[in-house]
Amino acid sequence: MSNLKTLDDLDVAGKRVLVRVDFNVPMRDGKITDATRIDRALQTLNELADQGAKVVIISHFGRPKGQEVPEMSLRPVAEGLARISGKDVMFANDCIGDQAGEVIDACPPGGFVMLENLRFHAGEEKNDRAFAHALAANGDAFVSDAFSVAHRAHASTEGITHLLPSAAGRLMQAEIEALTRALETPAHPVIAVVGGAKISTKMAVLGHLAEKVDQIVIGGGMANTFLYANGIGIGNSLCEKDMAAEARGIVDAAANSGCEIVLPLDAVVAAKFEEGAESKTVALSDVPDDMMILDIGPESIADLQARLKDAKTVLWNGPLGAFEVKPFDTGTNAVARTVAELTGAGTLLSVAGGGDTVAALAGAGAEEGFSYVSAAGGAFLEWIEGKSLPGVAALMA
Repeated sequence: MSNLKTLDDLDVAGKRVLVRVDFNVPMRDGKITDATRIDRALQTLNELADQGAKVVIISHFGRPKGQEVPEMSLRPVAEGLARISGKDVMFANDCIGDQAGEVIDACPPGGFVMLENLRFHAGEEKNDRAFAHALAANGDAFVSDAFSVAHRAHASTEGITHLLPSAAGRLMQAEIEALTRALETPAHPVIAVVGGAKISTKMAVLGHLAEKVDQIVIGGGMANTFLYANGIGIGNSLCEKDMAAEARGIVDAAANSGCEIVLPLDAVVAAKFEEGAESKTVALSDVPDDMMILDIGPESIADLQARLKDAKTVLWNGPLGAFEVKPFDTGTNAVARTVAELTGAGTLLSVAGGGDTVAALAGAGAEEGFSYVSAAGGAFLEWIEGKSLPGVAALMA
């Protein structure tokens, strides 16, 4: 995306650079249990430090709703960042005012400072101008490296960009470039894999993708609603029967755009959704009334693998089956590994993200094999719905 301002557009030597990250990491007993978000931010933080900037890190943590909630302090996250980065991380007990200013003043060039939770102030989520000004007083420039909150017009994602020279960090840049390559300027054929439980939450996604891609593979519980809308018996399966008309509408709209909706050809069914439940593969015409569809079968897997071999671009959002419980992760795992293999062979650009997707691909051992996997949930979905994200629009030249 040529008009996105990046670190290359900022002169940061000797300056205080406010960096908006998403360090809303999972914690247990005061310890970080998954440091992926911190690991991904280090490229930007280290690059700024190496250029002699004072790196002032700002983030939210949890939902304190404008109140100071001690158990939602970022101090343990600052300690985790120090361990992971191998650098001293100074900590300020507030993100605005004298407390923040004094700690930043004491920080040497090339050092890290983390400020306290942005959401301890109600002005953050309200995009309050006075709060944005107080935040901006801590820096000479602003870098946004938090795509996962870019769909929110908050003081630290949108308001501050009107007050300081602003640019995207390397993680934000990589995310936007990957999504642009996959959806705005892709090599065709393009396949979108859209799974998950409900089509009611993905209507806008499906509608937008139908105009952009060549095939949409529908998986997970969503597929049952499409099958039901086609008059196929789905037994006891999860299904939004009241969405049948909308499902048929999506198929028609896709056909008008030259996009094929791809549904399962067979299914793995079981009477219970639990680990080790007795399951069997059936044709879609033979789903027993007392059983539920929990995964795609081998014929569906082979069909998708063949389609992928002809594709140039894949955009993936959501699992193909009830992947959390074995053996119903088989379909997702097999197809994800095929995508990873084709990506590794250089024949496929593969971009994935949103909600359960990261966990599903990690479970398949395929996450590292994709071209790009976004850790963002809501922002990723809104992007593939075609919405403008305030925190991205604010970084355009």
